[in-house]
Amino acid sequence: MDRRVSDPVNHDDYDDEYLRGLLRRTKTVAMVGASPNWNRPSYFVMKYLQGKGFRVIPVNPRAAGEEILGEPVVASLTDIGVPVDMVDVFRASDAAPAIVEDAIRIGAKTVWMQIGVRHDQAAARAAAAGLDVVMNRCPKIEFSRLCGELGWSGVNTGIISSRRRKPV
Repeated sequence: MDRRVSDPVNHDDYDDEYLRGLLRRTKTVAMVGASPNWNRPSYFVMKYLQGKGFRVIPVNPRAAGEEILGEPVVASLTDIGVPVDMVDVFRASDAAPAIVEDAIRIGAKTVWMQIGVRHDQAAARAAAAGLDVVMNRCPKIEFSRLCGELGWSGVNTGIISSRRRKPV
């Protein structure tokens, strides 16, 4: 299901086809706020997405020049020299407007704000510039849920079924 930019998105209840479509078309993810610490959520998400075939470019000014999971860390989105499909935001909500402006500047197609990150004005700005937006969700969790994978906390999720899985 392709959504037209003019179609409204309910940021409190995303349609599975909307999320599935975003994940399907994404190959390269810029992760703003990626951490080199193995025990941080961004590290887990990066590792998971890499394992699913996504290229994840870590963006963190404090770790610029280092490597996280085999990828060189850049200081900002504008330092990335390849096309980016999705910008995954692992920063506080008040950082979203500046990140959205950089995402627009680099030609990203999607801004995905992690769990706990929501900024409606930044989302409106991104949508007005033609980007798709997801807020307060995790691409790792959504990918896993939409693929029917059973994770550590997968008990009683309602994803186990006798029906065939829909490919992401």
